[in-house]
Amino acid sequence: MTTPVPTYPRGPITPEHLYAISQLAAETRDWRAALETIIKDIRPYFIFDNVVVYLMDPKTRALEVGFARATGRGKSAEADVSWGEAVANEIVQDNRVVYKLPEDMAEENRLRRPFTYGLPLTSGGKTLGAIIFIRFGSPEYLEGDQKMAHFIAQQTSLMVERHQLRSSLDQLNSVYQLFQLQEDFIHTLSHEIRNPLGFIKGYTTTLLRPNTRWDPETQQEFLTIIDKETDRLQDLIENLLDSARLQSGHMKMDFQPIRVESLVNDVVTRSQMHHPDLKIVTKFKQPLPIIHGDSRRLAQVFENLVSNAVKYAPGSPVYFWVSGTENGVLIEIEDKGPGIPAEHLNQLFQRFYRVPGNSIHVHGSGLGLFIVKQIIDAHQGQITVSSEVDQGTTFHIQLPSHPDEPAEVGERKTRNEH
Repeated sequence: MTTPVPTYPRGPITPEHLYAISQLAAETRDWRAALETIIKDIRPYFIFDNVVVYLMDPKTRALEVGFARATGRGKSAEADVSWGEAVANEIVQDNRVVYKLPEDMAEENRLRRPFTYGLPLTSGGKTLGAIIFIRFGSPEYLEGDQKMAHFIAQQTSLMVERHQLRSSLDQLNSVYQLFQLQEDFIHTLSHEIRNPLGFIKGYTTTLLRPNTRWDPETQQEFLTIIDKETDRLQDLIENLLDSARLQSGHMKMDFQPIRVESLVNDVVTRSQMHHPDLKIVTKFKQPLPIIHGDSRRLAQVFENLVSNAVKYAPGSPVYFWVSGTENGVLIEIEDKGPGIPAEHLNQLFQRFYRVPGNSIHVHGSGLGLFIVKQIIDAHQGQITVSSEVDQGTTFHIQLPSHPDEPAEVGERKTRNEH
């Protein structure tokens, strides 16, 4: 008896067509988009109404839909038609092809007369999931159909496996990058702590020498250095504590009405006391709305950005541009320093990150901008940075007038993620 050969609207599929499909599968980085294209190309030669890909969670072995399309007679009733859930479990449990005929071949409603053909997605003996093709009403899956289904299953398996390998590689790279940042942080931290402690210990020991008398001018110089290094050490410890609070979600915000102009002016006054030679220019575009926020934490943000400008753009003025927006205020803090290369801008707010080369002769722990972003996030605001090499850097901060009811930073982050 001769096996029936299926007929297709466009005739038999050519080897060139199959090669093009395999090339698409081999080169794609988005397996879902590639499968969408393959389905459109293949359907004139291989008729089906629904196709669904179930992927297996490697830890729980639970199946989840990774891709599903209604392309034919079930499209107008997607919620009511079969999607082969039970068949998928049967396929992966036994790692075999499953072909299901309709329970009632005499059923007049086509949508209740599905022909289901499902195949395991495997690679190297590992089960990745299942792909299921469903026809409503007719015809049955003949030998040519089944071969085509196997071909699509093979290509889908390869695409899914490459996607999973890339995801695993990306996770490993992220872990490695974090490990490197932490290693750099520990090295930087030991250096940053040792330096002020060395100054404090050295000058204190010198002042306490019983056999040496220092004139008042020298004593004042030594004590000023000790005071300065103590402040530096205190700032470092505060940054470490703030970073730990942010990581554990225990930094609380005390939201109150704030006049942004007054807050910025206070920050400018304090910054000029600490940096007498620093020129700060402010420009306020009126009217400015009252915003609700934690004035102490927002002042910390602005002071940190001014301090950054002093460190990385020495000799440059710092500009505060403040204007009202439809929903709040925009604060831009600009310097005319050496700028930051574009490839580092997306990483500036990461914990421990320091721009390579830029920071060789600059003290810092890589925590300041991380803390800044977390505080702005807690105000439901946004902070971005723009920079051009040899032109300068600008931080753009948008703050809403009325953020949601304040919560601890960790709580707010978790709630927003959901």
